[in-house]
Amino acid sequence: MIEVRRVQLSLIARLGDAALRFVGETGAMFLFFLESAGRIFMSWGQFHKIVRQVYFIGVKSISVITLISLFTGMVIGLQMYYALAKFGADGFLGAAVSLSLVRELGPVLTAIMITGRAGSSMTAEIGVMRISEQVDALRVMDINPLGYLVSPKLAASVICFPILTAFFDLVGMLGGYLTGVLLLGGNSGVYWYRVSAYLKMSDISGGFIKSLVFGLVVCTVCCYMGYFTHLRRDSVGPEAVSQATTSAVVTSCVLILVTDYLLTSLLF
Repeated sequence: MIEVRRVQLSLIARLGDAALRFVGETGAMFLFFLESAGRIFMSWGQFHKIVRQVYFIGVKSISVITLISLFTGMVIGLQMYYALAKFGADGFLGAAVSLSLVRELGPVLTAIMITGRAGSSMTAEIGVMRISEQVDALRVMDINPLGYLVSPKLAASVICFPILTAFFDLVGMLGGYLTGVLLLGGNSGVYWYRVSAYLKMSDISGGFIKSLVFGLVVCTVCCYMGYFTHLRRDSVGPEAVSQATTSAVVTSCVLILVTDYLLTSLLF
């Protein structure tokens, strides 16, 4: 009986410690975001850094976004066509494809792809600078590390995520057209008519709101994990960078899905 009681107390202590660490990490990450966002407009010198990050996050992600969106639209078009054809409603294929992409799949898959390509790179870059004491060197030179390293990435994410999401939606609709119309023989005019008739501005604005929030979440989490690589308990040095990068990608993907559910509940 005493041993069981000890096990219960130990479990409660571990859960309490985990809860406290979660609350502490969440608060620290929020303060990290606030300070980084506040330093975006601190000087005109931020402009060329933001442009460089827009190229890195946005332009260099176009190829992978194009590939993923095209095949996502083609798969949705294929599945939806056969599903709708069973009820004699294959004419609604355009509406089904466009609403699926704009409301959910476009923002979510775009954010996950950017996380894997650019977010991991952000964490690794800042993590290497942290363990090699370059971040401390910035402080010695009276340069704020958050304003220099994180703020341009945050601003670029706000710019790039909605644009890439819109690009994903358009290419995805084209992929649905290729499958549903060109390959399976659907009516081209009906497809685009259903897209324009059923896709409302509220759906489009909701998708953009999601993409903006996802951009802030992904950039904050990835930069935070890299910035505090030296404080990790599970590893040190180069191994800590790899662990931080893995944690950043996994945490970002989980938060994207959680945030998507919360925003969907509020917006639709």
